[in-house]
Amino acid sequence: MQSLLLGVDRLSTWIGQAFAWLIVLLTLMICGEVFSRYVLNDPHDWALNAQIMLYGTLFMMAGAYTLAKGGHVRGDVLYGFFQPRTQATIDLVLYIVFFLPGIVALTWAGWSYANESLAIREKTFSATPLPLYPFKFIVPLAGAILLLQGLVEIVRCVLCLRTGEWPSREQDVEEVDVGKLKEMVHVKDEDIAALDKFVVGAEHKTGAAR
Repeated sequence: MQSLLLGVDRLSTWIGQAFAWLIVLLTLMICGEVFSRYVLNDPHDWALNAQIMLYGTLFMMAGAYTLAKGGHVRGDVLYGFFQPRTQATIDLVLYIVFFLPGIVALTWAGWSYANESLAIREKTFSATPLPLYPFKFIVPLAGAILLLQGLVEIVRCVLCLRTGEWPSREQDVEEVDVGKLKEMVHVKDEDIAALDKFVVGAEHKTGAAR
C-alpha cells in the first residue's frame, strides 16, 4: 500500500515539475512581447490570450503536485497542535464533504465543456484567433490527476486513524515550526491532549445525535 501511495505521489510530482517549465516559456513570451510592443512598435493581438492560457495551464496542473507536498492553504496555527488521529479525522471529513464532490464536478463538467469546444473548433476572439479547445482539455485532465491524488490522501487519513501516525511521503513539508509555535503561545502537550479529547468527544456526540 505504501509503495502505491508513494507511486501516485511521484506521478503528481513528475507532472507538476514537467508543467512548471511553462513558467520559462511564459517569461520569455512576456519579455518578447514587451520588447516587440515598446521597442519595435509591433504588438501582437494574440499574445495576451496565449499568456492567459499558459498561466492557466501552469496553475491547473500544479494542483495535484501541491496536494502531494502538503502545500495547500491550511490553518496550521490550530491544525498543527492536534494529534495525528485528530488531524486525520478533520482531513477525512473535509475530503469527503468538500473535496470529492467539488473535484468530481470539476472533472465531469470540464470534460463536457472541452468536448463541446472541440466540436465547434472554438477559438479566441481576436484578429489572430488561437485554438481554445486544447486549453479546455486541461481542465478535466487536471481534475482527474487531482482526484487521484485526493484519493491517495483519503487512504492516508484512514491509515493514520488505524495506526495513529501519518504514512510517510516522498517529501514531508511543514510550513509552521509547531515546536517553536508552542513556545511562543505557551501551549503545553497536556493542553493539546485535552483539546484532542474534547474534539473526539464532540464528534462522538454528533454521531450519536445523527
